[in-house]
Amino acid sequence: MGTINVSKKYTAKEKAYLPAILIGMKITMKRFIEGLIFRKHNTILYPEKKRDYSDRFRGAHFISVDANKTENCTACFLCETVCPAECIHIVAEEREDEQNVYGVMKEKKPVSFDIDLLRCCFCGFCEEACPKDAIKLSTNYEMATYSRDEAIVDLDQLKRPMNGRHEKKDK
Repeated sequence: MGTINVSKKYTAKEKAYLPAILIGMKITMKRFIEGLIFRKHNTILYPEKKRDYSDRFRGAHFISVDANKTENCTACFLCETVCPAECIHIVAEEREDEQNVYGVMKEKKPVSFDIDLLRCCFCGFCEEACPKDAIKLSTNYEMATYSRDEAIVDLDQLKRPMNGRHEKKDK
């Protein structure tokens, strides 16, 4: 048995794409009139007004610090291992014999902790894999840079006191 041709025969009007063009023009004119007469806008004026995102939004990374300004990261390399984009690079060393506020010994600490934000897909796997809840994704979505080097953030840029996913404001 051969193939069956199920393609539709187009009329001359459909071949001219006239109905599709008219529907598109109708939508365009509707939006134009709404904006001109009723001052209804479908866009926001970005720098002055910022969009509200959900608390589940995954933006810029940060490493949480405790009350002594010591990072909670123990350089276990789980975030680097689980990262599908391979954008996290950690170099670890032994930590001095000190305890954090909660009395838990931390054996290792990161000497360098680099994240390439241009390679990152913001999947959140690093946050889920971290046993110490050290690396998190904030709700900050403003990460524009002028060069590629500025998009690679290091440990000093990542360490921030946070309140959940929001940065603590100094009063």
